[in-house]
Amino acid sequence: TKTDVEFGKYGVTPQSLQRVSLAGMSKQELIAMFINIYNALVVHGIVSRGPPSNHYVRYKFFKNVSYVIAGHNYSLNEIENGVLRANRKGMADLSKPFPVGDPRLSVALESPEPRVHFALNCASKGCPPIRFYSPDKLDNQLNKATKSFLSSGGFSVNSDTHQVSLSPILKWYKADFGKSDADMLKWVCGFVNNTDEGRVLQELIDTKQFKIVWQDYDWSLNH
Repeated sequence: TKTDVEFGKYGVTPQSLQRVSLAGMSKQELIAMFINIYNALVVHGIVSRGPPSNHYVRYKFFKNVSYVIAGHNYSLNEIENGVLRANRKGMADLSKPFPVGDPRLSVALESPEPRVHFALNCASKGCPPIRFYSPDKLDNQLNKATKSFLSSGGFSVNSDTHQVSLSPILKWYKADFGKSDADMLKWVCGFVNNTDEGRVLQELIDTKQFKIVWQDYDWSLNH
């Protein structure tokens, strides 16, 4: 079917997801698998439902597009915020994805992996590109994805105005990058420190002279 073809691009099919066993998987295996599933599910949802037309429809899309994985239902929101963000509230959510006693909590990471925000693709042009992630190469792949996103427009700095321009992805999930703006910028600096802009950023952090400017986000469909 068309759905099977879309999923097949990412190494998974609806049938294989239902039968997969998550027990005994390493952290790297779980992260890689759920990133790949998430990106495949987004494609599946766009193919079957069409692209969301506004913010409300988009919110419902990520809440409702789901698949059965190892006997349990996982929506896009639950994969991102429940599993990969260690069961943290998502944008506009009033509660955590997995309630107390939910069996899916056994799959949730113990702490958020911030680099996944530069690996998950929401089908919009403002999102990172889709790549296939492998457990044995995961750390290197996530580092590359983060560096690529930041160096391709997700980050810039102006030494004259002291303005640091950032993708709103870092604003929406600010808690994953540290407890303060300075913590977040230090995190970013770790991925751009070998560049001229990275060195300027480090100076602004050291002197506490930075001003963060959030970029507009392009929600248009990434074909």
